[in-house]
Amino acid sequence: MDSHDLARQAADLALNKKAEDVVILDLRQSSLGTDYFVICSGNSDTQVKAIADEILEGMGERGQRVWRVEGYEACRWILLDYVDVVIHVFYRDTRSYYDLELLWGDVPSERVEESARPS
Repeated sequence: MDSHDLARQAADLALNKKAEDVVILDLRQSSLGTDYFVICSGNSDTQVKAIADEILEGMGERGQRVWRVEGYEACRWILLDYVDVVIHVFYRDTRSYYDLELLWGDVPSERVEESARPS
């Protein structure tokens, strides 16, 4: 499985828990060392944790093991690092504060919508 497929799977898993504003940033031409960011938001600490849990469980079922997890205690910004794909699950206000999309505004991005998911 290539890294874009992995990013799409993570985005779809986030949507399973009603994540909002799901975006994939293509960082392959950057010097960051990862291929993609998946960024999404939840409306409460509980939802942010549920989104992260869904991604961890779903990726594990697909044989993908997380390399590092950060932010689980506070549930304001949970980072799931799969090396080639880094997933950022934000509480909505925290996401707007850090505004990673603006920081990485010069890279290609893909918005993932619920209606665009395969059935």
